[in-house]
Amino acid sequence: MKHRCYISYKFEDKKYRNQIVNKWGDTDFIDCSQQERIESDDPEYIMQQIRERYLKDSTVTIFLIGTRSGENYRDPQDVWRGYDSQIIIRREITSSLYNGNGNSRSGLLGVVLPEMESRIYGGKTTCSCCGETVNLVYINNDTVIKEFGQNYYLIKRGSPNCSHYSEEDRYAVLVRYSEFMADPEKYIDMAFGKRSMPIAQNVRVRHFE
Repeated sequence: MKHRCYISYKFEDKKYRNQIVNKWGDTDFIDCSQQERIESDDPEYIMQQIRERYLKDSTVTIFLIGTRSGENYRDPQDVWRGYDSQIIIRREITSSLYNGNGNSRSGLLGVVLPEMESRIYGGKTTCSCCGETVNLVYINNDTVIKEFGQNYYLIKRGSPNCSHYSEEDRYAVLVRYSEFMADPEKYIDMAFGKRSMPIAQNVRVRHFE
């Protein structure tokens, strides 16, 4: 089953969005992502256009995680203008996660771009509590926006003495770009499936004034 996917990305990372769509769009998924800049300095107008044109019918949001995707990232020109550098991708993810009348929650899939792999993936370690081998993953405000991070480390149901989360404890799905490109359907299906899992009831959505 092909899912309708919205790709959230910084325009500096557009080449990766294009590579994904050119290779897999309309083959493994239906691309609903924004392709052109919306000429406006009004974030409310921009988000209204994005919702109406692109997000409304999508079921999975693919968040491309690059070097400019962190909560703490600020573009110097945006600081000078008093503009929030992350307001658009924040609201794209928020709109995707919102579940209400006329808008069903989308699955959330983070794709770590090559430039970010070394900052997010830190190898493996053995849990001193249960002995399980776990991946060291650094999802924080320096690497992703809060809307993604707070739904990746969501509800830990395992032993309180273990610091690691299981896949069932996370709503957001995370994958390397190379792994996604090898089998996008696998990871899109994983994100789509989270919508009907118990963890979906714990999704955190930030509200804006």
